[in-house]
Amino acid sequence: MSDNGARPQGETTLAKALNAGLADALAADDHVVIMGEDVGTLGGVFRITDGLKTQFGGRRVIDSPLAESGIVGTAIGMAMRGYRPCVELQFDGFNAPAFDQIVSQLARYRARVGGRWSLPVTIRIPFGGGVGSPEHHSESPEGFYANTPGLKVVSCSNPDDAYWMLRQSIESPDPVIFFEPKRRYYTRGEVSETPELGLHEARIVRTGADATLLCFGPLVETCLDAAEEAAREGRQLEVVDLRSLSPLDMQTVYESVRRTTRAIVVQEAPRTQGIGAEMAARLGEELYYVMEAPVLRVTGWSTPYPPAKAEGEHIPDVDRILDAVDRSLAY
Repeated sequence: MSDNGARPQGETTLAKALNAGLADALAADDHVVIMGEDVGTLGGVFRITDGLKTQFGGRRVIDSPLAESGIVGTAIGMAMRGYRPCVELQFDGFNAPAFDQIVSQLARYRARVGGRWSLPVTIRIPFGGGVGSPEHHSESPEGFYANTPGLKVVSCSNPDDAYWMLRQSIESPDPVIFFEPKRRYYTRGEVSETPELGLHEARIVRTGADATLLCFGPLVETCLDAAEEAAREGRQLEVVDLRSLSPLDMQTVYESVRRTTRAIVVQEAPRTQGIGAEMAARLGEELYYVMEAPVLRVTGWSTPYPPAKAEGEHIPDVDRILDAVDRSLAY
């Protein structure tokens, strides 16, 4: 990651940090290409690729047809020929047409050839609700991919991680599904000169002694708000940003929960079979005799994503998180 010329100086938004990360990845390696619907001339529906086609040309920032399966399939072929494609699936719900290419081909390739080659493909997916969009534009499909061997799955929550995790993903030899919290695109912060953590390391973003909130993506900010509210009531909550969903950095999680003895997992995806269920299982296996309460989950409901006017009832908020904290501390 020697070329950091576009790295923002001073405060910036998460969206602009992603744009800078893509620009520096393109500048650092001629084999990096960007591909997706409207990523070139338009600059992407969220303007994440704004200006990149002008800067690097249409052979490296490629507008594709409206065909997600074709986008990912083409990226797989390009990776086989030595390129490092970074593709954008315009919205979370649009991952379904590409699912076969991702799960049946991309994820399996390294194992299929006995580890002799890999496919360095990064797939960017804006995910989650909170922007008033319909169901196919507001989903949280990260659990599908975290359950798929052969894929790395990560999610950023702030501008610093947006820039550096995207750079690290593109340079990874393995396929990475990179989930971007679309309602946090305008979250502001600074980008450090060097990455503070590896791609698959969790971060303790707030320390506390009473309970651990485990979260990622758009809900990190919500959990920090909940911890601030709890502090006014005399309760000290630790907040862990998982950052990587596959593999999970369980050592950081275990260290936190050993200190607090209580854990609450917060995710926007439906409750059933989600990241929270996996976290609860692993914590139960490892820290059963340490924890003073069962692992609790605050999640989206196990229903299709609701209409925009009802999404506030679906997305976990501060009140629901603090209710779970109360229940955990009551044990």
